Amino acid sequence: MNNFLKNLYPLTKFYLVLTLIISGFIIPYNIYGYLLFIICGIFAFLYGKLGSYVKRAFLSLFLLTLVIFLAQSLLFVSEEIFAKIWIFIIYKKGLFKAIAVTSKLWAIVTPITLLILITPVKDFITALEKKGINPKMAFILLLTLQMIPEMGKQAGVILDSQRSRGVETEGNIFVRAKALLPVFVPLVLSSILNTEERAITLEARGFSIGEKRTILHDIEETKNDKIMKIMLAIFIVLCIVWRVLWVISK
Repeated sequence: MNNFLKNLYPLTKFYLVLTLIISGFIIPYNIYGYLLFIICGIFAFLYGKLGSYVKRAFLSLFLLTLVIFLAQSLLFVSEEIFAKIWIFIIYKKGLFKAIAVTSKLWAIVTPITLLILITPVKDFITALEKKGINPKMAFILLLTLQMIPEMGKQAGVILDSQRSRGVETEGNIFVRAKALLPVFVPLVLSSILNTEERAITLEARGFSIGEKRTILHDIEETKNDKIMKIMLAIFIVLCIVWRVLWVISK
């Protein structure tokens, strides 16, 4: 099973994630949106990325979910009261609204997080180019996807340099805010320089020459990809049937 998943074509992984997202909107039960966190976690475990997946998905969603629940259940005033906690009143309609919103949020974010972890950006861009996307557009997409991780690494290097010079970068919020400027300015300047260097490197390699390019790191679809696509198609059909039966039963 591990080999079956790990050898999937990048676009097949994309179709897998897209199918999970679509299913989160087709299946009529809000609990399924939260269950996708576990389902995607199983895939992440099979890919050996469970720790990174839990850290990214849960930490990014927990606070946002909490804020939405507080805002909707406390501020969405209705006649029906779900519960009273001290001076706070939780309204039933607002609570159900928060569940509906956050379940869809989890249904979107968790599969996308999985895709980012299990699909190397380079392979994904190569697959898009082979599908006919313009190489310039592919490069812009590659640069966009790599920007945040690269800036994170660069920020870490700058922070280490500032610490070696005696600048305080740890402590309360005021100390960290004070240390932000010496990090922010070099980070922006280095990002601009890196972009210019990449542009010069691409031109030196004939990126805009207009001729058909050859691919050094090539990837191909396999029989497993066809099997996965069939399984995904069957799954979507079953979800649609489930939704139709649910609507009829109401």
